[in-house]
Amino acid sequence: MFAVLISTLFLPQVVLNVPQYVLYNQFGWIDSKYYLPLIVPTIFASDTYFVFMLIQFMRNISKEMEEAAKIDGCNTVQILIRIICPMLKPAMVSCALFQFMWSSNDFMGPLLYVKTPSRYPASIFVKLSMDADTGFDWNRVLAVSLISIIPSLVVFFLSQNSFVEGITAGSVKG
Repeated sequence: MFAVLISTLFLPQVVLNVPQYVLYNQFGWIDSKYYLPLIVPTIFASDTYFVFMLIQFMRNISKEMEEAAKIDGCNTVQILIRIICPMLKPAMVSCALFQFMWSSNDFMGPLLYVKTPSRYPASIFVKLSMDADTGFDWNRVLAVSLISIIPSLVVFFLSQNSFVEGITAGSVKG
């Protein structure tokens, strides 16, 4: 099952656009005022890369930690809550940060699922502020670009320590 799951990493997003559009249309999520087709997959981090990343991180957790917890009297649920989850925090923060950055930079999703121009997200407004026919109003382009990057910067700087800890968790310490 893991090999089949990882093989889906080779599928480009374009292949998945039509089935996702049909599914979201059946759910009635297209042009919803709560941005459901954009938010729901983002919350669940449904990208295969995150499953791969978390499995690789969990493979680095030593069995001795689990065995020591069993000797101390922990059951399986207590091992999960007291040992595994705290050790997974940096990896989960890294996954959440990657998902936030990727979804905030998404261009194709809002074009497909949001039909009302007044509800377009900032990534679409950056493109709409550029008009090749009349020339670029660089003040407006740069202002919209700055406004659209501020949330990503704030989230990154707030989670920077956990993110760096999650990225370096698999490295060899000297």
